[in-house]
Amino acid sequence: MPVTSSPEEPWPVRKVSHNIGQWIGRLGWLWIDGQIAQIGRRPGMSTVFLTLRDSSADISLTVTAPREVVDPALTDGARVVVHAKPEWYATRGTLSLRADEIRQVGEGELKARIERLRKLLEAEGLFDPRRKRRPPFLPQRIGLITGRGSAAERDVLTNAQRRWPAIDFRVVSVAVQGVNAVTDIVGALQALDRDDSVDVIILARGGGSFEDLLPFSDEALCRAVFACRTPVISAIGHEPDTPLVDYVADVRASTPTDAAKRVVPDLSEEQRGLNVTRGRLDRAVRNRIDREQHRLDALRSRPSLARPTALLDRLAGEVTTAVERARRTVDHRLTRADAELGHTLARLRALSPSATLARGYAIVQTPDGHVVRAAQEASAGDPLRVRLADGTLDVTVSG
Repeated sequence: MPVTSSPEEPWPVRKVSHNIGQWIGRLGWLWIDGQIAQIGRRPGMSTVFLTLRDSSADISLTVTAPREVVDPALTDGARVVVHAKPEWYATRGTLSLRADEIRQVGEGELKARIERLRKLLEAEGLFDPRRKRRPPFLPQRIGLITGRGSAAERDVLTNAQRRWPAIDFRVVSVAVQGVNAVTDIVGALQALDRDDSVDVIILARGGGSFEDLLPFSDEALCRAVFACRTPVISAIGHEPDTPLVDYVADVRASTPTDAAKRVVPDLSEEQRGLNVTRGRLDRAVRNRIDREQHRLDALRSRPSLARPTALLDRLAGEVTTAVERARRTVDHRLTRADAELGHTLARLRALSPSATLARGYAIVQTPDGHVVRAAQEASAGDPLRVRLADGTLDVTVSG
């Protein structure tokens, strides 16, 4: 059956409505799971009108059923399975369900469904501890999703501000049970996750029955928590309560009060810790200073530092003594050398030809300087030079 046509040949509304009705008619009877948002029982009428809402989305349908089919104990918010046939009212363009059987879902069946969903989500890795993030030590701003004016909101705000008075909260109030709970919580979660000023998100709800906590085991909510970029702390119910969102969240708190203790440090404890650390640091510094002072005192007590000139004085005395010894040695050697020189000079003078000449002797030499020692060495007429003690004579041999 075609569902489109060209602009030149548009379908009339009745034809569209008629085709939709034919398609819906082929669906037959269906089993439909949902939550009763409203029950309308009118006195004197054999038909009961119900509004059946999807627990994970903002979608609802009108259901009509014979009065005898609807259990008088059914109330708003009950989870049911309806055996119904979809009906399309072409004249009004509306869809409704005509039911011939309505079964309230028991707690055992709900727990079995939750267990099957838990195994599915675990297999997909939504519970993997390796992907869980550690919330910041001291967040600048905390997002809180909880019921309006609830005890859970008071517990979180009061305990967190008692521990750290300057902490800032952005509180989003939502329905925490009933047909609108999942839609409201998912919307608030996404809004806080988009807020860059929010460092961590707390999802808080006080205690309640198993049915009251069903929204926190919804698949859509679990996947929304898994998709968050911001760390999420789950604080649902009391310690024994473990909805599926506890497994997906980055941190599971046993109660809203426990969440407040986990999300911010205790200012008084941190102050005490700082004081202890400061005292330990002061003692360590003082001990180090004392050790270094003792080392300095020990160094200063050494003779080389106590009397720095003592070594110089001793060395100066040794130098003076060495200089005096050297001077005496040099003087002694000079005196002895002078005496030796005097004796040598006397001997030289005694052996000097000049001394011999002074006693009246003369030296006869030929013109070329040869000393004439014998008369035979000269002939008559030879020129000779006679060297006296005082001057020389040029003579000629006469015979």
